[in-house]
Amino acid sequence: MILPKERDPRLITIRRGGTLTDEHHRLLADWALVCAGHVLHLFEDHQPGDSRPREAIDAGWAWIRGEMRMGDARQAAFRANAAAREMPGPAKFAALSAGQAAAVPHVAAHDLGAAAYAIRAAGACVPAGDGAAQARARAQARAREREWQRARLPAAIRALVLDDQQRRSAICWHVFDD
Repeated sequence: MILPKERDPRLITIRRGGTLTDEHHRLLADWALVCAGHVLHLFEDHQPGDSRPREAIDAGWAWIRGEMRMGDARQAAFRANAAAREMPGPAKFAALSAGQAAAVPHVAAHDLGAAAYAIRAAGACVPAGDGAAQARARAQARAREREWQRARLPAAIRALVLDDQQRRSAICWHVFDD
């Protein structure tokens, strides 16, 4: 589970009792979709005939544009998650990233799930090898992906996301630790 037991009101929309504006909700979704899109090729290279993760990302973009209801984007997220089953590490994590990104319209806090799974996908691409060398290479791959993501954070949500990463890193496999 990558969501905290107690939800942060900064990641709950105003209409549901939190402080998150619609504009910032869309920015979180946009960033999550960018993160998921960056590793999507890892799934598509392995399963070129399965479009469910790409459709989930497309659903997220459609929601941002106001062309899709939240519930429909959420259903696309479920389908992307189903595509992850039985897949090896990188492909699985890329599909899960897409599913998390498409779920941001439903729960904004899924933005970190998209980012975390994308980081895990990048780390899982490191070929098997010597235990210590492989661990270092995976840590480096995860760090590069994390920095790539952070460089794409919109200024308006940067502080929120970085604070949330620090708070939730322990439940997101410590992928956000520097």
